[in-house]
Amino acid sequence: MAQFNADTREIAVKVVYYGPALSGKTTNLQSLFQKIDPKVRGRLMTLDTKDDRTLFFDMMPVFFRTRAGVKVKLKLYTVPGQVMHESTRRIVLQGTDAVVFVADSRRSEAAPTLAYWNNMLKNLEANGLDYRTLPIVVQMNKRDLEDARGDGELGDLLRVIQPRIVPAVAIRGEGVLETLHALLQLTYRALDRRFGLESGWQVSEREFLGQIFAHVDVRGSRLAEAPAR
Repeated sequence: MAQFNADTREIAVKVVYYGPALSGKTTNLQSLFQKIDPKVRGRLMTLDTKDDRTLFFDMMPVFFRTRAGVKVKLKLYTVPGQVMHESTRRIVLQGTDAVVFVADSRRSEAAPTLAYWNNMLKNLEANGLDYRTLPIVVQMNKRDLEDARGDGELGDLLRVIQPRIVPAVAIRGEGVLETLHALLQLTYRALDRRFGLESGWQVSEREFLGQIFAHVDVRGSRLAEAPAR
C-alpha cells in the first residue's frame, strides 16, 4: 500500500495496469510517457521477450512537491499478459494502491477478458487487498473496432463490483489520460480516508490531481476542457 514517510514528508503511490496480452497496457504507459514533462518523469523501463511482448513491467515515477512541502511519487507498472506469467502478475500486484484493468472491447475477446478480470480479483485477494474498496477503473480499449462491445454489454465485468468504465483507443492516445485521471481521483479519496491527506498532510484532492496533470500535455483530451478538480 501507499508508503508514507513522515520524516521526509514523502508519499509513494503504486498504480498497476492489468489485463490480457495485447489489450493495450504497455500502449497506455508509452502514451502517458510521451505526454509527461521529461523534467518530472523517470525512465520507462521495458523488458521484452523474443516475441516482443512485455515480460515484466514498465515503471514511470512522477514526482511533484505540494505547497505544504509534501513530495509525491507516482509509480506506474504493467503486468505481463501471457498466461505463463501468472506468478509475476501476482507479485507485481503486491502493495498496489490502485488498478487499471485494460480490457479488449472486441466481442471475440469477451471470454479471455472475463478470465483475466477474475484472475485479477483472485490475485488481489491473494495479496490481502480488498477489491471491493480498492480503487479500480476498467478501460474498455479498442472501442474503434467494428465488433466492440457497448456499455450495455459489460455485465460480465460488473457482477462482483461496479468499477468506473472509461472508453479508449489507446493506440491513438484517446481515453488514456481520462483513465488515469479517473483512477487517481478514486485513489486520492481512498488515501484521504485512510491517512488524512487533507487534514494531516494539507494535500487537497484539487492540488493532488492538479499538480500531477500540470506536468502532462492534456491537449486533445477531455481534461483540456475540464481542468482537474
